[in-house]
Amino acid sequence: MQTAADAGDAAARLAAVPAGHRVALVDPRFVGHVHALRLGLTDPRFPAAAVPGALTAQPEARGALMRALRRATAAVGAGAPVAGPDADADAAPEDRTVPGRIAIALEAEGTAVKRPELGSLTAAVPTDAGARAAAESARDQVDDEAVRLRSAVKAHDGFFTTYGISPYSRYIARWCARRGLTPNQVTTASLITALIAAGAAATGTRGGYVAAGILLLVSFVLDCTDGQLARYSLQYSTMGAWLDATFDRAKEYAYYAGLAIGAVRGGDDVWTLALGAMVLQACRHVVDFSFNEANHDAVANTSPTAALSDKLDSVGWTVWARRMIVLPIGERWAMIAVLTALTTPRVVFYALLVGCSLAACYTTAGRLLRSLTRKARRTDRAARALADLADSGPLAQGVAAVAPGLRGGFTAPVVALLGTLVMIGVALFLPYGSWLTVAAAAVYALLSGLAVARPLKGALDWLVPPFFRAGEYVTILVLAARSDVPHAVPAAFGLVSAVAYHHYDTVYRIRGGTGAPPQWLVRTIGGHEGRTALVAVLAAVLTHTSGFTTALTALAAAVALVVLVESIRFWVSSSAPAVHDEGELA
Repeated sequence: MQTAADAGDAAARLAAVPAGHRVALVDPRFVGHVHALRLGLTDPRFPAAAVPGALTAQPEARGALMRALRRATAAVGAGAPVAGPDADADAAPEDRTVPGRIAIALEAEGTAVKRPELGSLTAAVPTDAGARAAAESARDQVDDEAVRLRSAVKAHDGFFTTYGISPYSRYIARWCARRGLTPNQVTTASLITALIAAGAAATGTRGGYVAAGILLLVSFVLDCTDGQLARYSLQYSTMGAWLDATFDRAKEYAYYAGLAIGAVRGGDDVWTLALGAMVLQACRHVVDFSFNEANHDAVANTSPTAALSDKLDSVGWTVWARRMIVLPIGERWAMIAVLTALTTPRVVFYALLVGCSLAACYTTAGRLLRSLTRKARRTDRAARALADLADSGPLAQGVAAVAPGLRGGFTAPVVALLGTLVMIGVALFLPYGSWLTVAAAAVYALLSGLAVARPLKGALDWLVPPFFRAGEYVTILVLAARSDVPHAVPAAFGLVSAVAYHHYDTVYRIRGGTGAPPQWLVRTIGGHEGRTALVAVLAAVLTHTSGFTTALTALAAAVALVVLVESIRFWVSSSAPAVHDEGELA
């Protein structure tokens, strides 16, 4: 820390700092909480950030900071204001310090400056003794460590997480922070614990099931702790975003596999139920993702249904009831853990299928009502995100390139639904191994291309990606289950896991603002329609032979290898954003 005499001296001192370092300006008269400065000056997610009396800039914003400082030096010398005449005078009206004025100048130049919500925390630059005494009194009346602990907890968690986990997991997070542990280490510990739980479930013994249930709850405590540790210590990173985005699904689906293995050892084959639960959960998530991407930046985004939802949120008990009815991750994992310890894997999967089905019906119905009553115009970005989530491969893209865009506000989802129903219906009701299944896959590819031939800006176009996910995943499930080939369903479980990872990876890249995976990756793994057609061909060629299991296993391994290598390359690269996603309740 260095003390500068004026803006010119500050500019000279900052210029001497190595280019790759973050720098900060703090008014020496600053009075406030340490955590207020921590929020303003140490969060890695923002190129520039400010609180009253303090400003920070990461390497990518330092050039703009230096230009603003030089202008400030010249302006003060000429008797002019630091910020230009077009600057937003209301951006920080309470902050007339040099750091505050420089922040306004940065924004006038086009550099976004993050101003974190401080709540009850104090951050002020008093100009006289009375103001200083008032600021110091306000600071002393608030325990910033207590605020820091409270803010470490996610604001919109489910009932079980809020009241059953967070009251003590936040203290575990602080314990980890004081011992130098990172969120990534806690995330990895959560994954390892869940994998051990899956191994315990795979033993197929009552003792193993009890241990698995306990370990799954421990894994969930650690899963909550890693995010709380990240918020407590402001340790957000590219690797952390990737781990946090993918490990929840890996833990849950690995546990499903462990339960299925344990059930088989006990004489009860529930692999089809396990795969069904995974498919249902993945389809639920893509409904969430698609709806949010379609509407988060929509223009004139209003709806009577949304107004009713906001009104219900004003009644305390309805908030918790509505959060619990969607079976969020906390309630779901608690249910799985308790049922594992007390019942059988079959009961666990029945409960999952019923509970998740009811939750899916509730959330999807609400979103349909919102979409039909909402007066909104979708943006080009939303249409691009939905096209990326559709995961169209060479076959569908080829059809879309030559087919005219179908008219009608609901045409795209209707065509996508028709293709999905044709594909699933033929796979389900025609004789297994029939070449008509391959013909249905061709129809599915054709209709998939027609559905995405125009930009997805219709009121219900967010349903297109979920229909495609259901078409692919359910077709794989049905063909594997009807094959009567040993281990075909476990092989299909592996294939759907690999493909689902690709789809989750796509979601979190879009959320990070870096766009979807490269087109070469989508083409290499065939797109949803290409993989569906390939599985249909394999079922027809390798009817009732062990080669079908081998082929599904090889396909799963190939998809997983290509997707994981590219995903790891992306998330550990310096170009990936430093974010911490709050995740879905589900």
